[in-house]
Amino acid sequence: MKTIVLLALLVVSPVIAQPYPSHPVRMIVPYAAGGASDVTARIVAAHLGERLKQPIVVENRTGAGGAIGAEVAAKATPDGYTVLLGSASEVVMLPVVARIPYDPVRDFLPVALVSDIALVLAVHPSVAAQNVRELIALAKAKPGAINYGSAGIGATSHLAMAMFNAMTGTQMVHVPYKGSVPATADLVAGHLQVGTPTLPAALPYVKSGQLRVLAVTSARRWPTLPDVPSLAEAGVPGYEMTLWTGLMAPAGTPPEIVAQLHRETAQVLAQPEVKEAIGRQGGEINVGGPAEFGALIKSDLAKWQRVVKQAEIKVD
Repeated sequence: MKTIVLLALLVVSPVIAQPYPSHPVRMIVPYAAGGASDVTARIVAAHLGERLKQPIVVENRTGAGGAIGAEVAAKATPDGYTVLLGSASEVVMLPVVARIPYDPVRDFLPVALVSDIALVLAVHPSVAAQNVRELIALAKAKPGAINYGSAGIGATSHLAMAMFNAMTGTQMVHVPYKGSVPATADLVAGHLQVGTPTLPAALPYVKSGQLRVLAVTSARRWPTLPDVPSLAEAGVPGYEMTLWTGLMAPAGTPPEIVAQLHRETAQVLAQPEVKEAIGRQGGEINVGGPAEFGALIKSDLAKWQRVVKQAEIKVD
């Protein structure tokens, strides 16, 4: 009998003692390859895989504004072998305007904040306003006459302008598109007067003179556009919005694995080459641990719920 028990322990113990990770980790990105989230994920995955000594395989699961990929991650086995490179878009903005099959607080464990990307308040060159205060004055003089585009109802670009309208008392009209690309294209073509594309998406048109940037949506000036004021600085005190990205794990993932992933991710983000690579995409490193990240998610959910209610955005 003792021999049988001993043999059983010898068989089981290598499995128990197996360190994490013992095989590749899947990093889900809920957006298409080539976008800002995807590029950030691949930068982080390459360096994190080196530290964990296992490949981090980036998997793009697109659709429903990021909800499909987020759902896949939320319902994955909570063993540390599936993580989500999530963003504010599908984690805190989409849940306040649409019915989604996951709860951003209950179904995920925050691991580490990764980066921020600012949006820009941009106008077509035909718009007379040269700064934010002039745009506000123009919009108030002609209520309902200025149109802004977005990637769709509840999209980042929609909520950014809804908050702008609410905080300035303006009534610019929302024109939803099926994605950010056609919305930006119509802004560049002059079919729209105003928009809030992400800085990386807007930058080529700003450099070519096809768009004029009045402000960035972050609380302070952005390194990529140091001469452009923040909205708070330019006439809308208290305005702040960035599109953050962060690493998340399914709820139930062992705390020691979450701690290890956070520790190694923080080391990755401290590397100069990683900062430089994310900076080239218009992003800025934003290192934050699980507690800080979790608090941000909850505060952002409350913030956007207020904006949606005040703007009377219909929840689907």
